Amino acid sequence: MKQKTKVSNTNTFRPFLKWAGGKSQLIPEIFPSLPQELKKGHFTYVEPFIGSGAILFRMLTEFPDMENVIINDFNTDLINTYITIRDSAGLLITSLEKLDLDYKSLKTEEEQREFFLHIRTTFNSRTGNLAEQSSYLIFLNKTCFNGLFRVNSKNLFNVPFGKYKNPLICDAENILRLAKALRNVIILNGDYSETLRYANQETFVYLDPPYKPISSTASFNSYAKNAFDDSEQIRLKNFCDELTKKGTKWLLSNSDLKNINPEDTFFDDLYSDYAIKRIKAKRAINSIGKNRGEINELLISNY
Repeated sequence: MKQKTKVSNTNTFRPFLKWAGGKSQLIPEIFPSLPQELKKGHFTYVEPFIGSGAILFRMLTEFPDMENVIINDFNTDLINTYITIRDSAGLLITSLEKLDLDYKSLKTEEEQREFFLHIRTTFNSRTGNLAEQSSYLIFLNKTCFNGLFRVNSKNLFNVPFGKYKNPLICDAENILRLAKALRNVIILNGDYSETLRYANQETFVYLDPPYKPISSTASFNSYAKNAFDDSEQIRLKNFCDELTKKGTKWLLSNSDLKNINPEDTFFDDLYSDYAIKRIKAKRAINSIGKNRGEINELLISNY
């Protein structure tokens, strides 16, 4: 493995993307639910579904003595952006600064929309170098509707324009802090099951998979072109069983299907051998403002 990850706990790190299902708002619920022995600091941290990294960046802040950190995601565009921040932060900032200047120099909303669509097409061609593609991803995330990342079955980003007046496209200071934080982080791009080789009794794993939709109108898990359906949820539970056999402590987040149907016991049955805790979360991804309110989500663990 790479050398120990050392990050000063005087630094604070923010996710560089807005993300559907991002965990920033749930940090006050998740961190008190971590295993008590993590306070000793000397452990390996694994996050198989990294997303925007809200939990990762708080872990790097709270536990600067972690032995190793491994992150993974199936979304290649996302992982390439993590790699770019770690290895080529200066090039990324230069590209973002140009996008920011070009976008904000436009006089009308329609001109900005056309620029957005041009960058979206360019991003979907995937012909740019890593720094360019990563800057396009961040730009699109900051200027698209609701800050979503969604692709269709052809792996084409298809979120519409977001009409933001002054989006923060280039947060150079935060990117440089993240580059330092990620310096010795092992970054993988593949199926989450590949992280099993890092699991042992000194490992803690946090799992934030694509959520099972709580209703037919609430379905949003298209971060990658392959759907995360019920069979995938069951495969993930089997992966958790394998972690448990290795003596690895893990914590998993998912939707609470009982928000809509109190009789839906899919997760209660699937994880009946483990501890299930219901916590409050705000539903942010909804086109109708009055329908954005508190719902329950699940925290499931083997400790």
